[in-house]
Amino acid sequence: MLEVKNLDVHFGVIHALKGVSLTVNDGDIVTLIGANGAGKTTTLRTISGLKKPTNGEILLDGKDITHTSAQDRVKMGISHVPEGRRVFPTMTVLENLELGAFLRRDKDEIAKDLKKVYELFPILADRRKQLAGTLSGGEQQMLAMGRALMSRPKILFLDEPSMGLAPLFVQEIFNIIKNINSTGTTILLVEQNAKMALQIADYAYVIETGSIVLSGTGKELMESEDIKKAYLGG
Repeated sequence: MLEVKNLDVHFGVIHALKGVSLTVNDGDIVTLIGANGAGKTTTLRTISGLKKPTNGEILLDGKDITHTSAQDRVKMGISHVPEGRRVFPTMTVLENLELGAFLRRDKDEIAKDLKKVYELFPILADRRKQLAGTLSGGEQQMLAMGRALMSRPKILFLDEPSMGLAPLFVQEIFNIIKNINSTGTTILLVEQNAKMALQIADYAYVIETGSIVLSGTGKELMESEDIKKAYLGG
């Protein structure tokens, strides 16, 4: 579904991504792990159109989208849940969810998708009239994910969904990620919690200082001694 070839990204003189290549197959959960500052978020932002690459190609379903606008990439099926959630705090839960469908015009289908989001996140149905800024961190993460699903994406980008959450919420978020994937949505996951990410990943990439240094199935990387030492506390 998604293919990234030799992606280079610069911030001024800083070479942030150096020839990054990765593939995400239809229906899979693919995770990108690495230390803070390794280039994980920059990779997602570049694929979703929020940062322009200086070199490389991005293909979605075989179509070159390297120079396509972020808005058009949403229309084509990419939805991005950013690091830090970034809900609209002075708007209600329902208004935040409706914004996720801003580019859509199929009202009946939007209503069906809203019902699905409420089934996936029952707490959002209970809090639909509540201001998003008054939700807990875990609830805001659920709202950000629900908002992204309202665009009916082919592929969902999740940037650090467990960041700052209590352990109980972390497990719940990862259960929800697996549930979303089981309904047919492909997922590209950036996650600091390498152990949890690798446990649910079909395939995984390790990025260090802007370069992919290792890849394999989630199981293979879980069993790698280098990964255990560097990321799993082994």
